[in-house]
Amino acid sequence: MTDTTEPVFVVGLGAATSVGRDAWSSAAAVRAGINLFGEHPFMIDTAGAPMRIARADWLDIGLSGVERFEALLLPSIEQAIEPLVRLAASAAVSGMALSLGLPGGRPGVPDDLQSDLLQRIAGRHGQLFGAAATFPAGHAAGLLAVEAAARRLQQGGLGACVVAGVDSYIEPEALEWLESCEQLHGAGPLNNAWGFIPGEAAGALLLMRSDTMQQLGLEPLAQVLGIGSALEEKCIKTRTVCIGEGLTQAFRTALASLPADAQVTDVYCDMNGEPYRADEYGFACLRTKDGLAAPSEFVAPADCWGDVGAASGPLYLALSAIAGIKSYARGNLSLAWASSENGERAAVLMATREVV
Repeated sequence: MTDTTEPVFVVGLGAATSVGRDAWSSAAAVRAGINLFGEHPFMIDTAGAPMRIARADWLDIGLSGVERFEALLLPSIEQAIEPLVRLAASAAVSGMALSLGLPGGRPGVPDDLQSDLLQRIAGRHGQLFGAAATFPAGHAAGLLAVEAAARRLQQGGLGACVVAGVDSYIEPEALEWLESCEQLHGAGPLNNAWGFIPGEAAGALLLMRSDTMQQLGLEPLAQVLGIGSALEEKCIKTRTVCIGEGLTQAFRTALASLPADAQVTDVYCDMNGEPYRADEYGFACLRTKDGLAAPSEFVAPADCWGDVGAASGPLYLALSAIAGIKSYARGNLSLAWASSENGERAAVLMATREVV
């Protein structure tokens, strides 16, 4: 997406992560480098040690299935729409929709997750969302949801849209599957030091067209400038070698919307300790270096809240917006990217509040 004739703004943020129960506390924890990695209460790895996870510890470990996803997602959505609730203005928004990123099919993900979550959202919010779209695509799902929402907003089909993502790797079936795929991080001789810490989270953004935002008297937190997506053919768990072709394409499309002579100063990325993610990012940076001021100066939030899969994209954009508002961003332009195991790649270029 490079057409920015109708600006799209971020006006609300929501999150639930292992390091914070809203976007602001989660961003403060990431800024401080805090993590709450801990031992699973009962899951043991093949080396006989408790599995290391990053869980939302206010949720009972026995809460499972769609109920666990719901407990993460619904509070995040409610935080994101708080500006509308505060103004009692939700009824005044013409064409409100929901765009939701979800994990793809894998062990530990309920078969009916998509339909059950939409039903529970409708039960909580009634007719607030006149339409809903889901993207069960794993890590890149949240940014693909942003892409779809921005396109509809620019085309005039919507006045506002909530973009959200939710994921959890805490189910025993998911953890056993990760270990069997040699992706579970552990320090013992029978473990994989290059795996990742499984996490769980939800993130949500309220996106609006400029005319809707002005009509309601809301202030922008950030502006979406460009979005790129692509499909990588050389994926993890295959015999191919990924050299970042899909991510490069996503970068190039997003960076095409950079203002003249400008460069991205802040990168929020999907690296979680797995080597292939670092490799593909390196290749993509080499091919798009003219648009990146300091590609090695990135933020990898998995260091703090673990790998949060489909929740990643909206959370990265929330971190970027808050960094701009709090004036600790390196500059005014950020790039968030995510890579899914099945090949989906997505990147979003965003301007912080300072330049909106």
